[in-house]
Amino acid sequence: MKNKVDKVVLAYSGGLDTSTIVPWLQENYDCEVICYTANIGQDEELEGLEEKALSSGASKAYIQDLREEFLTEYAFPTLQAGAIYERKYLLGTSFARPIIAKGQVEIAEMEGADAVAHGCTGKGNDQVRFELTCKALNPRLKVIAPWREWDIRSREDALDYCRAHGIPVQTSEKSIYSRDRNIWHLSHEGGILEDPWQAPEEAMYQLTVAPEAAPDEPEYVDIEFKQGVPKKIDGVAYGPVELLTQLNSLGGRHGVGRCDMVENRLVGMKSRGVYETPGGTLLYTAHHELESLTLDRDTLHYKHIVAERYAELVYYGLWFTPLREALDAFVKKTQENVTGSVRLKLFKGYSQVVGRKAPYSLYREDFATFGKDDVYDQSDAQGFINLFGLPLKVKALVDIEGFGKSPYRAPDYSQFKRD
Repeated sequence: MKNKVDKVVLAYSGGLDTSTIVPWLQENYDCEVICYTANIGQDEELEGLEEKALSSGASKAYIQDLREEFLTEYAFPTLQAGAIYERKYLLGTSFARPIIAKGQVEIAEMEGADAVAHGCTGKGNDQVRFELTCKALNPRLKVIAPWREWDIRSREDALDYCRAHGIPVQTSEKSIYSRDRNIWHLSHEGGILEDPWQAPEEAMYQLTVAPEAAPDEPEYVDIEFKQGVPKKIDGVAYGPVELLTQLNSLGGRHGVGRCDMVENRLVGMKSRGVYETPGGTLLYTAHHELESLTLDRDTLHYKHIVAERYAELVYYGLWFTPLREALDAFVKKTQENVTGSVRLKLFKGYSQVVGRKAPYSLYREDFATFGKDDVYDQSDAQGFINLFGLPLKVKALVDIEGFGKSPYRAPDYSQFKRD
């Protein structure tokens, strides 16, 4: 028996790991177990979840609809920041964990629980994300992480444990994937994906069709933003949940949004993951393009630096931190004029920008034209180049005076003779 706790709130998905954890907590901690599930768009995974939790031995089961908050307070701010981890991953699991853990802590406080538990493995990033959130919001709660304590060492072991306790699970030895689904994305790990040379089996994908099986005719979509937040599709206004649902369907049927990558986990090892983010991919593509119209050069370039750091914070589980809040303040300021529409062409796995317009666009055709205009005298460029290149000129003159030539001059190979 472990150190006794009275009441534990378990972050419950109904999958293999958390289904195993309910009876394990009761056996090893002699405690009441309350299951908590945040509905952030798992769809069919939520069906029968309360009954399953109760039949597994839980005293209560909470299912909280957080889909709109998930998008408006977590997904869209990350989108506005332009944050992409290692230039590929749109962070769908990463920013889902803080909102789940936040809800879990709130239920624990309401129920008077003295502990929370999660089903994250000791090798992954999610354990860090859950526990850092708990530390930030209520460090007095004990955190129980069964994967760091129990003797179960594989998913096959967990399946045997569930069978022994009469707990039905959908996972089988023939197709064992670790999946995480929400309204933003679907991730796949494990199984044949653990060999980075192996291509994913097509049957694994659930949100996107194979690009070669996508329609043979392209489809166009206009996405409209207001201050960096997506608001309309083809001129029709939608709430956050319905908007992303529409874009997921649209991108998915054209095979848009697949990502297969080997990433650097926070815990120090590399892992291979496959992600499906159809709607999110369309939003990132359109938002980036709208910023190219509305942000000045220096702000846009500096924002790229912020985006990389923001992505690291999200990936590392550092959502509830002063730095993330400070970066959000910067990002919010940059989004004041990011209003307008972007037109995308979807075809065989690609989303290509084919049009963009914005009321606060900094692009001016009369400035950029190669023809004659009244706002730019091309002869002014000579003075600009002289000043901009002055450090190069001075350096070269010093080198020539001291060494006879600039060190950047290519050697004269003609003086060398072949034997």
